[in-house]
Amino acid sequence: MNFYPKGYFNKVSEISLDYLKKNNIAGLILDVDNTLIDYYKNMADETLEWSNNLKENGIKMYILSNSNKKDKVSEVAQKLGIEYSYFGMKPLKFGFKKAKKNLNLKSENIGVVGDQIFTDVIGANRMKMFPILVEPIKEKDMWITLIKRPIENYIKSRFKRQRANQNKKHISNDNLKQYKVSNKSTKECCYTNKKINNKKTKEERDVF
Repeated sequence: MNFYPKGYFNKVSEISLDYLKKNNIAGLILDVDNTLIDYYKNMADETLEWSNNLKENGIKMYILSNSNKKDKVSEVAQKLGIEYSYFGMKPLKFGFKKAKKNLNLKSENIGVVGDQIFTDVIGANRMKMFPILVEPIKEKDMWITLIKRPIENYIKSRFKRQRANQNKKHISNDNLKQYKVSNKSTKECCYTNKKINNKKTKEERDVF
């Protein structure tokens, strides 16, 4: 079972249109609690602006929440102007299949955005979708979520270390490629100068 996301951001508004297009994401399945709203049901203005901007640029959206409070989920969905399902039972596949049908997209073109590994990330990976993990908006959580946070934080720390190592390796490879290109250019330049000097020497001999 894959516990790691493919994308990782501090908040949903950092997930840019360019990032989604780069990863062939045409639709998003969104979590609610501590992803779109905090414990006290507050939504940041930038979250609404982010949602509107993506929708205007053709990104489809659907809310899939594990909350059994229909009124809360419905209110968030209405504010964003998108369809929703509550009591989604993530990471089970049922809710994801319903969301996929609504979005009318292939699994590989759907991103799943949420703040929990054991529901959003694992569920997305089981469905062959693109898991995007965000940090919880506030530390205040539901009691059942609080129990899982220490384990999730440990997994996140391992993921961050792995990604940091991959970035270092990528930078090292880029530097090596740059060195090879630079070295090749230097050799070509030296070879060209040598040919010019040899030709000049021959011309000088012809003159004399």
